[in-house]
Amino acid sequence: MSFRSIVFTSSATSFARTTLSYSASSTRSANCGGTSFARTLSRSASSTSAPRGGALIVGAGEGIGKSLVTRFKTEGYIVGASRRTTGGLNFLSSSLDRSYDGFDARKEEDVEKMFDDFSKACDNNIEVVVFNIGANIKYPILETTKRKFEKCWEMACLSGFLVGRSAASHMLSKHAPTGTIIFTGATASLRGSSHFSAFSVAKGGLRQLSQSMSRELHPKGIHVAHVVIDGAVDSPFIREHFKDLIAKAPTHAIVDPDEIAHNYVHLHEQTLRGRSCWTHEMDLRPSLEKW
Repeated sequence: MSFRSIVFTSSATSFARTTLSYSASSTRSANCGGTSFARTLSRSASSTSAPRGGALIVGAGEGIGKSLVTRFKTEGYIVGASRRTTGGLNFLSSSLDRSYDGFDARKEEDVEKMFDDFSKACDNNIEVVVFNIGANIKYPILETTKRKFEKCWEMACLSGFLVGRSAASHMLSKHAPTGTIIFTGATASLRGSSHFSAFSVAKGGLRQLSQSMSRELHPKGIHVAHVVIDGAVDSPFIREHFKDLIAKAPTHAIVDPDEIAHNYVHLHEQTLRGRSCWTHEMDLRPSLEKW
């Protein structure tokens, strides 16, 4: 039994076609980092006496974004988040120190204003920035208009550049430059699947951006990472629109967004521990995912 050729989307993060294949008798699975590992990180972070700075999540939907906001808030960070939908962050209001809903990350001036405002909120100490915007579209090449192609690239790649540049600017302006910039990727970051020409180009470009920034900024103390999410991510959208498939699937057939958040925190923990061992690219997928 298997899921095939399903497009999973959400208002903030969207992913290319995902194939979830599994054996109905299979009961073993990994959980993207492990519960015990996550608990260890939590204990380690909570025992740190140094005051936390700011964590800004650009593109906070009800899947990965929600888990990131919740986890960084639990770790003691000043948390800000943005979403393009006006009122789209209401469900996170109790966890946010700064909310930027109705925010279009393609607009250069708006990006800079958001960073200036958030920097003031965390006493000029932005520690973590996560670019989590997706722009998944699926069209045959002959139906992919110039506008569709441009908009997908603007949302998933251009906005990543604008956010990454502003993040780097604020982190480098510290007396002792440091910080972590994380870009959320997808299966399309690594390969161009049929009908996903626009999305693959945009996500592939974002990956190259992250590599270029890493090579430039790592020696200066800024940790840049790219995370490939290779699988469908559990979210209210998937639970609502694919009820029958989800009901038949094993527990670990889709990615738990809380486990993704644990791994993002781990990337920043690398930054806090020093500069001798940093991850640039990380793949996260269910143990049952074929790749």
